[in-house]
Amino acid sequence: MAKKVVATLKKEGGVSYAKVIRAVKSEKTGAYTFREEMVPAAAVQDTLKK
Repeated sequence: MAKKVVATLKKEGGVSYAKVIRAVKSEKTGAYTFREEMVPAAAVQDTLKK
């Protein structure tokens, strides 16, 4: 199933996407968790500023 998703994201003439992975610190435990998002390549900098 992962191959199907990758194939649809790489169509010619479509929007190119980037996977953004951020480490988020939990307020309760202090442990870090990772949050993954698929965003358009043009919006990567805006996403990282959040």
